[in-house]
Amino acid sequence: MKDIRDITSEELQEFVVQAGEKPFRAKQINEWLWKKGAGSFAEMNNIGKGLQEKLKESFSFHRASIEVEAKSGDQTVKFGFRLHDDKMIEGVLIPAGQRVTACVSTQVGCAMHCAFCATGQMGFIRNLHFSEIFDQFILMNQKAVEYYGNPISNIVYMGMGEPLLNIQNVLKSIDLLTSPEGQGLSPQRITLSTAGIIEGIRKLADLGFKPGLAVSLHSADPLTRLRIMPVTKSNPLDKLQEVLKYYHQKTGERVTFEYLLLNGINDSQRDAEVLAAYCRAFPVKINLIEFNATDSPFQKSEPENVRKFIQFLESRNMVVNLRRSRGKDIAAACGQLVKLAH
Repeated sequence: MKDIRDITSEELQEFVVQAGEKPFRAKQINEWLWKKGAGSFAEMNNIGKGLQEKLKESFSFHRASIEVEAKSGDQTVKFGFRLHDDKMIEGVLIPAGQRVTACVSTQVGCAMHCAFCATGQMGFIRNLHFSEIFDQFILMNQKAVEYYGNPISNIVYMGMGEPLLNIQNVLKSIDLLTSPEGQGLSPQRITLSTAGIIEGIRKLADLGFKPGLAVSLHSADPLTRLRIMPVTKSNPLDKLQEVLKYYHQKTGERVTFEYLLLNGINDSQRDAEVLAAYCRAFPVKINLIEFNATDSPFQKSEPENVRKFIQFLESRNMVVNLRRSRGKDIAAACGQLVKLAH
């Protein structure tokens, strides 16, 4: 049986007319699906019981559900979502004043195998359907209002998985979240994070991608990056640099580099120099990230090394932010998403 959220508006209208209903009912159903974020046909209380029954007989409704929650001392909340095929994924809500950021997953597991990331050790299981990405937003938005009194203001595609290896579903989910027929969010409130999939970035550039783009760089030295990020072998740093230059030319947007500081691996003066040289090709903002403990052998950088690293980059007139980790006590911080998903 086909999932109701996997058919086109035209197919839905055709079904409604064949069921003896007026064509406008299709618009009402779509509104329930994408604007109101309904989780069942029974919630569609303005279309009549008869049509609800016909929909139930003809279509499945693969809605994700929250199975488990973990709350951090810093008010971050991590959710374990159960999918229709019993797989689990994770999402995180991060409050900061009036702002509430939702971190969503795009795959069950991840194929990138980054050495410092717990999710990468899971391996890749499957891509998420766009409706499963959408569900994470809808379910976490309800919780954001309940817990913080504010709806979600920002979305980051930084959860489990590599978004650009599931690009069609990711772009469709962004379309549903930003469309006036969907959630009507501003694309500027959305950031997509990638490990540096060159062809995916090129596609975003050609599409004139409106949301923000963040690249998990973690080292601008080819050998160091290859050691901690195997994706470097098929997506080398020089080619990545070229496509990011192209991306900036096409979109006019500044790229963000995510840089996880690992003690004795990528936090030396030389590492900072190599990074600064790499960034000369285009305007960039650098988010330095504290390492969060996983089962990997890495350690977080010493405070003095962090200070010197920032000082050097700032001396080269670079925009640098040190991002403090949130939700470490519940394994909800960067690279830790795996604990609830099994």
